[in-house]
Amino acid sequence: MKYRQLGRSGLTVSALGMGAMNLSFGTGHAVDESTGVNVLHAARDRGINFFDTAEAYGPYTNEKLVGKAFQSSRDKVVIATKFGFKLEDGVTTGVDSRPENIRAVAEASLKRLKTDYIDLFYQHRVDPNIPIEDVAGTLKDLIQEGKIRHYGLSEAGAATLRRAHAIHPVTAVQNQYSLWTREPEAEVLPVCEELGIGFVPWGPLGTGFLTGTIDSSTTFDNATDLRASFPRFTAEAIKANMPLIEMLRDVAASKQATPVQIALAWLLARKPWIVPIPGMDKVAYIDDNLKAIDLDLNSRDLAEMDVLLAGIHIQGNRLDDGLLSMSE
Repeated sequence: MKYRQLGRSGLTVSALGMGAMNLSFGTGHAVDESTGVNVLHAARDRGINFFDTAEAYGPYTNEKLVGKAFQSSRDKVVIATKFGFKLEDGVTTGVDSRPENIRAVAEASLKRLKTDYIDLFYQHRVDPNIPIEDVAGTLKDLIQEGKIRHYGLSEAGAATLRRAHAIHPVTAVQNQYSLWTREPEAEVLPVCEELGIGFVPWGPLGTGFLTGTIDSSTTFDNATDLRASFPRFTAEAIKANMPLIEMLRDVAASKQATPVQIALAWLLARKPWIVPIPGMDKVAYIDDNLKAIDLDLNSRDLAEMDVLLAGIHIQGNRLDDGLLSMSE
């Protein structure tokens, strides 16, 4: 396994992390506990040490699964979790980053994760009602108390990032970023480089689209799959965006690789402090994804891909209006 530092924080993690969400929530039915534990152990045994979860995944069940899987090997893994959604009867109804809620979530997450510290604690979405300075100040206090070791922001913009970093250094930003979601390149990635902050792309495989296994006939269950509400996953948008998949398949064929491996290798080649966290709910996916780490895309490869990508217009918003409104 190759390792990377998240910016200048000193936090070292495997070059690929694992998004654990799909084991419990988001893109289909949850797996049973024993299957989930086995998949998490398989990732750990292959050298992945960076695992991403959140109280909202399930909700709560994903943290419990990660806690059970790593209770006996806690010092071997880096666990990231998140606060900031308002949960009522298991349903997300908005955002809540009041200092008292941050503390309450931290305590509850520690119990579910069966640990006495959280390696990386993200604000899941920016709360427009709470100054980011108050959020960062609370997280600074939690670091001083030893309950968390690092903090990060998810779906935050450059100005918010600067303000938080001025209170206490931000270790990582977790925004959506992939071959078909490149908004962070405009402002957020330059700020991360300037301030020495790591970048953790969520959805690095386009929430499944970049695997090449989805087409316009694919359907998504409204009850279990978040993509059912994403504009980019309507049949019309999928059909319109297939040129990206065709390009990805061509590049993969030239490199004797899979589209998944090209998509991840492209991210890894962008900056040495970028650590993608693909969702992996099967051991076969782990094995396929890990091959991306040794797949070299040089500057010429990246330039050629950029030319091809410039000719492809992606259609459809990346998230539904509700989730987009929770980003800043």
